[in-house]
Amino acid sequence: MATNAPPVPRRRLSQRLPTVSESFRERFGQVALIVLLLALPVGYGVTDLTGDQGDLARLGTNLFQGISNGTILALIAVGYTLVYGIIELINFAHGDVFMIGSFISVGLFGTLGLGLATGTLGVVLGLIVCLIVAMLVTGTLNVLIERVAYRPLRDAPKLAPLITAVGFSFILQNVGLLWLGGSPKSVPDLIHAQERVTTILGIAISRADIVAIAVAVPLMAGVTIFITQSRMGKAMRATAQDPEAARLMGIKVDTTISLTFMLGGMLAGAAGLLYALYQTNIWYFQGFQAGLLAFTAAVMGGIGNLKGAVAGGLIIGCIQQISDNRIGTQWTPAIVFAYLILIMVFRPRGLFGEETREAG
Repeated sequence: MATNAPPVPRRRLSQRLPTVSESFRERFGQVALIVLLLALPVGYGVTDLTGDQGDLARLGTNLFQGISNGTILALIAVGYTLVYGIIELINFAHGDVFMIGSFISVGLFGTLGLGLATGTLGVVLGLIVCLIVAMLVTGTLNVLIERVAYRPLRDAPKLAPLITAVGFSFILQNVGLLWLGGSPKSVPDLIHAQERVTTILGIAISRADIVAIAVAVPLMAGVTIFITQSRMGKAMRATAQDPEAARLMGIKVDTTISLTFMLGGMLAGAAGLLYALYQTNIWYFQGFQAGLLAFTAAVMGGIGNLKGAVAGGLIIGCIQQISDNRIGTQWTPAIVFAYLILIMVFRPRGLFGEETREAG
């Protein structure tokens, strides 16, 4: 008997169920990523155990120092991923905002007389003041960059704001060049960065490691709580998902985007202070190098994903430290980007694979 029921629509290619071969490739990729990430530490761990040292103290020190250094990269990477997640823009000027944060912090060292301070309490309070001021200045700077350079190009082709971001990067680099010159400038070692505080299971823990972790972890936790729990954080997530729908629901999209840039800039300022204390030298080109590594961390973890940005920063920090200590500093950039390429091959969306919105 004939019926008038409409034909069942065919499932679109993008909606079809994964085949057995696709599921196998996904599982194979996950296993390959685990093997890849563990290759360096496990390989050198076996070497340490079977060699003259006979323990894992050296590897443990490498990993701990890599994590402390990686927290600085993670702070910068979170700024990249916040901006990309909400307006899908790669803010290439972000690394140079981090550089300005270092310059402001070091300028405040002299203004507050921290280089002459002898008491621990005075140095700690002075550094807290430097941290707050650097975060406020770099946050405001990032908002101004968004207002002047990116907002007028909101509806322009994607290439226009991208080139503008590169242009602002060069502008800030030249500001740094005029500020302190072209040579690296030494920074007062206020915290005695490389002084060993204690040793746990053979792992040497320095003051710089403790300061980096003690500052970066609460900041990243605070940003995560703000984005997931606060009203403005929910507005940021709604804008990232669908800005037009968010606007119709009464969300002030421009204000929300400015807030996102402020948060990213503040984290970059904090990272700038930590970098100055950790490395005890600054220069105008540090923003390009650290920014490139931080952007790599954001892509490796999954651009647009906060957890991915933090994980990517920590992973790159560990890779850097192991390579610097075991292989040679000249090989470190090649090894870091080789890891990025291999991870992208097995998981193109990054380790935490954030889905980005598609244009309608």
